[in-house]
This record gives sequence, C-alpha cells and structure tokens, in this order.
Amino acid sequence: MIMNSLMYPLVLLLQLLALILVTYFVSKIAIKARERKKKEILGAPPGSCGLPFIGETLAFVMANNSSKGFYDFVQKRRNLYGNCFKTNIFGETHVFVSSIESAKAILGNESFDFSKRYMRSIAELLGGQSLLCASHEHHRLIRRRISNLFTLDSMISTIRIFDELTVKTFASWKEKESVSVLNDALKITFRAICKMLISLEEEHEVEMLQKDVFEVTEAMLAFPLKFPGTRFYRGLKARRRIMNALKKMLNFRRKGLECHEDFLQSFVRDKSMANDPSADSQILDNILTLIIAGQITTASAIAWMVKYLDENQDIQERLRALQLQLPTSRNGSKFGLEDLNEMSYASKIVKESLRMATIVSWFPRVALKDCQAEGFHIEKGWIVNIDARAMHFDQTIYDEPLHFNPSRFNEESKPYSFLAFGVGGRTCLGMNLAKAMMLIFLHRLVTTYRWKVTDPDSSLEKWALFPRLRSGCPISVSPIAGDDTVSQG
Repeated sequence: MIMNSLMYPLVLLLQLLALILVTYFVSKIAIKARERKKKEILGAPPGSCGLPFIGETLAFVMANNSSKGFYDFVQKRRNLYGNCFKTNIFGETHVFVSSIESAKAILGNESFDFSKRYMRSIAELLGGQSLLCASHEHHRLIRRRISNLFTLDSMISTIRIFDELTVKTFASWKEKESVSVLNDALKITFRAICKMLISLEEEHEVEMLQKDVFEVTEAMLAFPLKFPGTRFYRGLKARRRIMNALKKMLNFRRKGLECHEDFLQSFVRDKSMANDPSADSQILDNILTLIIAGQITTASAIAWMVKYLDENQDIQERLRALQLQLPTSRNGSKFGLEDLNEMSYASKIVKESLRMATIVSWFPRVALKDCQAEGFHIEKGWIVNIDARAMHFDQTIYDEPLHFNPSRFNEESKPYSFLAFGVGGRTCLGMNLAKAMMLIFLHRLVTTYRWKVTDPDSSLEKWALFPRLRSGCPISVSPIAGDDTVSQG
C-alpha cells in the first residue's frame, strides 16, 4: 500500500515527461514540415549554379578580364532571369536583388538577419579586422573607433591639403597638350589621404606605397591561388610589404620616436585599445582599408564626372557661371567647409555622377538565417547582393536614368534608392570627405579651364574592383580667358 502511494506520483511524473517529449518532437516535425512547405511555395530564385565546385566563377573572372568589367556578368543574368536571380561564385551561392523594398529590408535590418560578407579574396587582402570584413560582433566596435577619428578638424585639414594639391596639379597642366584626369586624381587623393592617415609625404615612400596598394586592389577579384606568378599571390606579397611599412610606423609612434597629428597617432592614443589583443591588426588592416576606399573610389568618380560634363556642355557652362561667382574662384583663395555649403548645383552634379558611375556596384550581405527576398526563399549562408547599379538605372525609380541630369536631385531621392555610399549601419564613414574632394576638384577645374576629352571610349580597365575608365579620361585644356586661377597665391 505504501509502495503504491509512492509509485503513483512517479508514474504521473514519467507520463508528464513523456507527454512533453512527444509534444516537443511533434511540434518540431510540424515546424519543419511548415518550413518545407514554405520553401516549396516560395522556391529558390531562378538562375544557375554552374559546374560542380567552381560554379560560374570562370564566367565571372572572364567578365572581369574584359573591357566591360565584372558587372557584365551580372547584367547578362539579369536580362536572362529577371531582377532577382542566383549564381555561384568562388564556391558560394550569391543572390542579386534590386528593389527599394529589398534594400530597405536587408541594409536596414543587418543586426537581425544579415551581416556584411565580402568574397574570400577581398577579405584576405584587406585583413580580418578590416571594417569591411570584420565579424558581426566586432564591426560596431571597430566602426565606433574609426568614426571617432573623422573629426571636424581632420576634415578641414584634409580639405585644405587636397585643395593645395589640386591647385598645384592644375598649374602644371598649362604646359601639357594632354593630361590624364584619372592618373592625376589618383595621385592627389592618395597623397591627401596618406597625409591624413599616416603623415606620409616623402615622395619615394608615397610612390612605393601607392604601387603596392594598386597591386592589392588588382588582386581582389582574382582566383585566390597562392602560387608565385598569380595575381592573387602578387596581391598578398604587396599586402605584406604594406603591413611591414605600417608596423614600422606604428612602432616608432609607440616608442615616442615620431609624433604626428593624424589617424595613426589617434589610434595609438586610444586607451580603449590598450588591452585589446587585436589592436595592432585593427589599426593596420583599417589604415589599408581607408587608403583603398578613399583613394581609388574617389579618383574613379572624379574621372567619370569630368567625362559626363564634357558630354553635357550646357550643364558644364551653367556650373561654371555659378562657380565663378564664389569667393574661392579668386586667385589665392582657400577652401573652407562654408564654401562647400554654397555649391548646391555642384553638389547635384557630384550626386548625379555618383549615380551614373556607381563605383560600388553592389553591397553583399550574408543571410544569418533562412529568410525570403523578393518572393523567393533565401537559405542561411547565402550571399545576398543589393544591386546598386541596377537600382540607379531603374526607370521606375529614376526618370530617363541613362540621361545625365543633376536637376533630378532638386527633390529628395526616395529612401534606399541612392546607394553610392550604402545606407544603414554600414554607410561609408568617409562619405562627406569623398564628396568634399569631388566638389573641390570640380570647382577648381571649371573655374580654371575649359576641357575636351580626347578619348571618349567608355571601356573599363581590366581586373578593377571599382569601374575605372581604361583611357584614364585624357583631356586637353585651355585656360579661361582673363582668369588666372591656376596660380596659387
């Protein structure tokens, strides 16, 4: 009798546990069944994953090695499959999407469903602690540290340096029959950014660093093969040389042998990094990232802008008339932030140039869990690319998108429709500086010279991560009559 009274609660407990287990497994089966049904209803995006193991990588690389650039690979598949399609590049499934709704859902919701993910080759060349490649957990910390460096004083100082270099470069154009806008813009932006980041000014050291940075960028979309003679191997060797040079500078700063007011010195002073074992990697990887992101993208955009204005003389003349009225058009005047605020029409030209050039063609995000985009099922681990170029040339978003029309920005763009610098929590930190550089270059050019592009070919440079004119945008210039703005007082 006593045994029965003791066993009864135990039996009840076991029955309860059994019921809970059965309920749990039944619910799991039901959830999986619903997920399977949902996947069947939604379906994967159309497209092809190509051959086993290599996917469509060969076609992507071939496009990158052509005068049309790697986006030709995307455009052909978009024409074939529509605005949402999947492919396989470098062993990973990529899905391309191009609607405002998708841009908002993916770029505006990164902390929950998506995180940034670049191709393996890019991540290895920039470094694991790069702001562009850092893990989801570390990105906010690194971004906060870097954003603190973009102070008003550093902005003003860099603008003045860029302006001085631009005026000096333009003065040298007077004696030349033809000049390459891209080459000179690369030199100016590189020197200004190196001064801002690491106070590097010695000519030979600047040239060596610029050469290595170019090798790194040329390898970013190459096959990640670490064999001597391959493009990727050369890029890795160039990265090692850059890292060694930056480590030497960092050690000098830490020992007090050198001290400059720049980004590197600010990193050294940052007490929050004192006990961080990844501090050195964060500093070095992000100095390299900022050099690449700041120099090549801005210089490429400047070259496209000059080309667009040559093709639209009415817009160029209207801009010139407005800019000549500004105090900075007078000989010897210096640029300040307040001057940039007076350039409303020039700012629209910069924005329209960025739309049409779309230097960053798409923004990659990795799905952190199964989800959906544009009515299709997206599996965890797939890379979803928000196709900025497709959106910038979508006639449902922009009227006559192939027409260069700065006045389209008289009104505010629709949210998530203009993606030159990204949006959301990973918006480009150097956005304002890049726009300022473009404005300064534009102002000095139109108030100093009239120009003619001598090679209108729009073919792209091979292996470029960012679309660059293969011609370099060569121009012949003639000084504006009665104006002497090329000399610096």
